[in-house]
Amino acid sequence: MSGTVRVLHQSPAVDGQFSAALESLNWDATTAKHVDATEADVRRALAKPKRDINDFATLISPAAKPFLNDMVAQSERLTQQRFGNTVSLFAPLYLSNTCANECTYCGFSMSNAIKRLTLDEQQIEREIAAIKPKGFDHILLVTGETKKVSMPYFERMLPLFKPAFSQLSMEVQPLETDEYARLKELGLDGVLVYQETYRRSTYLEHHLRGNKSDFNHRLDAPDRIGQAKVHKIGLGVLLGLDDWRTDSIMMAHHLRHLQKRYWRSRFSVAFPRIRPCAGGIEPKSVISDLELIQLIAAWRLFDADLEMSLSTRESPEFRNHAARMGFTTMSAESKTQPGGYADDAQQALEQFEVSDERSVTDVANAIRAQGREVVWKDWDVSLNL
Repeated sequence: MSGTVRVLHQSPAVDGQFSAALESLNWDATTAKHVDATEADVRRALAKPKRDINDFATLISPAAKPFLNDMVAQSERLTQQRFGNTVSLFAPLYLSNTCANECTYCGFSMSNAIKRLTLDEQQIEREIAAIKPKGFDHILLVTGETKKVSMPYFERMLPLFKPAFSQLSMEVQPLETDEYARLKELGLDGVLVYQETYRRSTYLEHHLRGNKSDFNHRLDAPDRIGQAKVHKIGLGVLLGLDDWRTDSIMMAHHLRHLQKRYWRSRFSVAFPRIRPCAGGIEPKSVISDLELIQLIAAWRLFDADLEMSLSTRESPEFRNHAARMGFTTMSAESKTQPGGYADDAQQALEQFEVSDERSVTDVANAIRAQGREVVWKDWDVSLNL
């Protein structure tokens, strides 16, 4: 990318948190782990009852492609043993598309001349009334990143959702430990913070302005979530922003770091691929459908207890088969703009284009056709006590 990148203050690495651990991980050396993997390495990794990060790098390597059928079969078996024949469905609810960040891949970027909308109490009540009849009991609240939509707003709005939904997750700007703890008191069960890419230079190329340009502060958000004892922590990279294999290995390091320190929490990973959006970019590293299947299977072979989530970014055909591949959670009938469920959005822009536009009933029927059962509720507030 040409031009000068405007970078805000960069927070220092923090001892004991992943920002410090990442400094000891060399990007090129990590890349070599999947580039140099051999057929013998793959056979060794597949034969192991328990696999480490080097095995994970081997299983997502080009050398593992001929073993895809074996990997998928093992992944399906492990998923069924750990999670049974179930897939949990959730709905993302976008509270605001107002954002003070400039990100090259996102439709919410502040320079995009779009209609901005932040839902008020009445609009949120209409969204809840539109979503509940569809059967959802797990909601994911999503916002852009701005001071207008921050803790005072969250403290007002969260109490509106908890009576209606058993499980409440958020994907919002990184917060501080005490703020996560306060939201937990208000009923928050999980927080998703996607790093987008673990390569600092690439990260700064794509985050040009706003608080999101602070690499370490975002990187250490999952540590702060764990310190606040939030029940579930979600990780993810934007597949295609840089080498998807190397980014995935870095995320595996991040996961293990968190699991060792915050073992009372559950963990999930997601697999967003770059999708078209206003002002969007072309992927630097394209991941094909078969490679995504390979990555999904490798994650399950790496960690049998890991929750894995798939969004409506993917096509109906891909998602139909994903129910058997290792996923535990999927979104359905998603609206990626504020007010989308109750038609308050009008001309507010979507964050990204949705590929699977089927109704929740159609998605649920497709899951059942794959021999899986749909779960609307897999958590209760009493389990937090």
